[in-house]
Amino acid sequence: MELTDVSSILGGHKLLQGGVASRMELMKLSNKGVSKEVLLRLAKYLDFSLTQMAEMLPITERTVQRYHRGQRFNRVVSEQILQIAEVAARGSDVFGGREGFLTWLNSPSPALGNRTPASLLSSRFGNEAISDELGRMEHGVLS
Repeated sequence: MELTDVSSILGGHKLLQGGVASRMELMKLSNKGVSKEVLLRLAKYLDFSLTQMAEMLPITERTVQRYHRGQRFNRVVSEQILQIAEVAARGSDVFGGREGFLTWLNSPSPALGNRTPASLLSSRFGNEAISDELGRMEHGVLS
């Protein structure tokens, strides 16, 4: 997975107001905050509603609704959005495209305690568990 894939999922250079080619740039972006427009792009990529996205974030749906498209979230919310985008980029890479990844994301996984990967996206630890499972799949190690 390339960090440029994360950038592409989130709307590219224009929406992110800069590149995302390194972990340091991701850190700077999370400190600056990502906009509601970026969140909407991620939701569209994952085929999730705004309600579903808000459930994964440390912010209420009502608060998300109050933000205008260009308004930036705080660092904590932005980091969660970026972590989810990293999972999406890695998953799409492992499955050879968005559609295969979305099917897997919404299907119970024995390796994840028969939970859907989507249900784990709300925490850093869940995102790490999903990334670990994607890494095993990428290397042909089935759990």
